[in-house]
Amino acid sequence: MRHHATASNSPRNNKNKPSSNLKMVGSVRARVIRTLLAIQNGQSLSSVLDPLLNSLHEGDKGFAHALLLTTLRQWFALERLLDSLADNTIDEMEVRTTIQVGLTQLLYLQVADHAAIHETVEAVKEIEFAHASGLVNAILRKVVKNTHKYHKKCDKNHSLPNWLAYQLKQDWSEEYPALTQGLRQPAPMFLRVNTALSTVEGYQQTLEQADIEAELVQLVSELQLPQSVNNDATTTAKTITTQALRLEQSTGVVGLPSFAVGAASVQDMHAQLAAPLIHQALINKVNIDNNNDQNELHILDACAAPGGKLAHWLELLNADKQSSLFHVKRIEHDSKADVADGRAINFTAIDNEAPRITRIHENLERLNLEKSELINLNIVCADATRWQGIAQSKNQKIDKNKPVFDAILLDSPCTATGVIRRHPDISLLRAEEDIAQTVSLQAEILDNLWAQLKVGGYLLYVTCSILKQENVEQMQDFLRHHTNATAIEFTEACSWGIAQEVGRQCLPIDSESGDGFYYALLQKKA
Repeated sequence: MRHHATASNSPRNNKNKPSSNLKMVGSVRARVIRTLLAIQNGQSLSSVLDPLLNSLHEGDKGFAHALLLTTLRQWFALERLLDSLADNTIDEMEVRTTIQVGLTQLLYLQVADHAAIHETVEAVKEIEFAHASGLVNAILRKVVKNTHKYHKKCDKNHSLPNWLAYQLKQDWSEEYPALTQGLRQPAPMFLRVNTALSTVEGYQQTLEQADIEAELVQLVSELQLPQSVNNDATTTAKTITTQALRLEQSTGVVGLPSFAVGAASVQDMHAQLAAPLIHQALINKVNIDNNNDQNELHILDACAAPGGKLAHWLELLNADKQSSLFHVKRIEHDSKADVADGRAINFTAIDNEAPRITRIHENLERLNLEKSELINLNIVCADATRWQGIAQSKNQKIDKNKPVFDAILLDSPCTATGVIRRHPDISLLRAEEDIAQTVSLQAEILDNLWAQLKVGGYLLYVTCSILKQENVEQMQDFLRHHTNATAIEFTEACSWGIAQEVGRQCLPIDSESGDGFYYALLQKKA
């Protein structure tokens, strides 16, 4: 999954930009404040979370983690509350951040009043803003007098930047209240079970034996797939069932049974739809292909890091070794008998950042998926806007006019607004102008990859965004400009998402739902 769009480095409104030279020293609260300042300075949560937690004693890590993420989830609501509490505008970002950390403790973490106030006042001194200690003390004491009132006030509306809230209201007017409240909550933890080692039900029992409660969640997808490359009238409904486990309480992976040897992977429920969808599309292409005697198939996972969807597709391929994907049927003219030959699958995965490529290898190694007798896996560090596919068997570049891929999974760069629950720093790091930049990048990647898709092949377009500009509107624009593209219908039998003009959209509306993913499946016509 690619989270595109760089952070806006300009301070919001007239508030001063915090210093980027921050050290992990002092009390837990002071370190959380410094971490929040680093995020406001443009650093991502994923880059600063481990340094924070690794700097703390084991007993302090849980509180620090909760304080940091809760403050981020409630950030803009806390900002509005702070502005209403202060007699004068507070311009110093360090002071504002300290007060918001104090408010989080009082309104959301149920920290004892005296401890929250005293420790937060001491923290503002630690970060060398002692002159504001009286102001911090006064505002927090004011809130303590009626925490119920201020909690209710804070929860009344959204906790998003105004530009994003406005866009979501335009896109999802009916779902808007539930959606904006849902984005303020922690996301549930889902597992994908490696069915080469265990059934989903079997691993659920293993979890229960380890005192980890998990609920089996089943999603049904149904695609109306054509039975020929150019005849849209003849279609067949293909049903796909995807099973995941939703944990009652999130837990560290070290506590999951046999996680280190690949028994399961942490992957959002809606992210687990990707591999089964493109896998079924690939099977359909092979079954109806007029040139079904080809000895090789070429498939691509674009923007593949950190490798969750790639691993899932590899698991499905390995489980399907007796299918038509791996066996070519030919008629021997002398005997007029069918003969089955083996077929190789050449699987390419690309990503444009070397450190993320390393993550892919680490994940595949844990799952024992890096090597396979029938799957030739090639992982490449490349820019998807310009990269050209390579026929691995001949190790030569394919001419742009001779498409190579039978199926492409494009986990497209996006603003990642659908995963704000898991990455609440996104609300602070994204800017309104990022949307247009991202949409332009997506279009470039789509154009480049579409030219490399064979006639009859499929491209599954996926984002973790909930903005229509990046999703259904992107697909509508693509279809207008590519007359050889047709959208495959998701039928009403699908148990997930909201039907769009093209594709389906998942929204993170409640505490049990998956993240905000968009899916559209395209087929290339002659």
